[in-house]
Amino acid sequence: MIAAVIGGGTMGAGIAHLLLAGGHEVVLAEAGAERAAAAQAAVRASLEKAFQRGKLDRPVEDLLAALTVVEKLADVPAELVVEAVPEDAELKRAVLAEAASACPDAVLASNTSSLSITRLAEGLPGERFLGMHFFNPVPVRELVELVHHPGVAPEVVARARGWAEALGKTVIEVRDAPGFATSRLGVAVGLEAIRMLEEGVADAEDVDTGMRLGYGWPMGPLRLTDLVGLDVRLAIAEHLAAELGPRFEPPALLRAKVERGELGRKTGRGFFTW
Repeated sequence: MIAAVIGGGTMGAGIAHLLLAGGHEVVLAEAGAERAAAAQAAVRASLEKAFQRGKLDRPVEDLLAALTVVEKLADVPAELVVEAVPEDAELKRAVLAEAASACPDAVLASNTSSLSITRLAEGLPGERFLGMHFFNPVPVRELVELVHHPGVAPEVVARARGWAEALGKTVIEVRDAPGFATSRLGVAVGLEAIRMLEEGVADAEDVDTGMRLGYGWPMGPLRLTDLVGLDVRLAIAEHLAAELGPRFEPPALLRAKVERGELGRKTGRGFFTW
């Protein structure tokens, strides 16, 4: 089967990797030749890393033969389209509208971690659109969060679940609400960890160690924030603060780090040095 992914950043490349490893043909769309080349390189690097760890049962070149990278999604007989562009509602609506036209029979899914699926559905064929929230790193993390809005057809939810489960993921279903289930809880803990650091309760290493060893988290909330990106976490927190109130107001320390360009692993420095 053919799937399309729009956006070749960290999440889009990871979703493409997952689909290729699952035996699917993948069309990956990224704007501009330079960004398209970078997206292809990111998918290759991700697959090569997995192969070195013994996580793939086919050579990387065989999997990459099923990948087509394009600068714009045209008429594609895809059965699933996953949008994974930055967390900008207008951008997402624009690329999803193009995907709806280019792939008239596909399930349309957004990988947004916080934006309203109901609002994104406006102007789209909403009966075949839903949220399909993957987690970073996509090939490793077990969960996919399916997000319903009132207009989605039950059979489309079933098709999306089938795709996710066939790719080895465990699915949870939630109704559309600010932050869904996972982002809302994850951001709440992450922001409180930043406040504790800001107040001198403990240093970053000890905060994270406490959550790993005391609560069984595979990664502490501050390292997770570094992995997600401090700018991404700030944007999500601002959105949740606007929707749910001041308990999600971003700490001053988070704003200061973003202003200094300390965005986490992607810049080499966040709450830790990478």
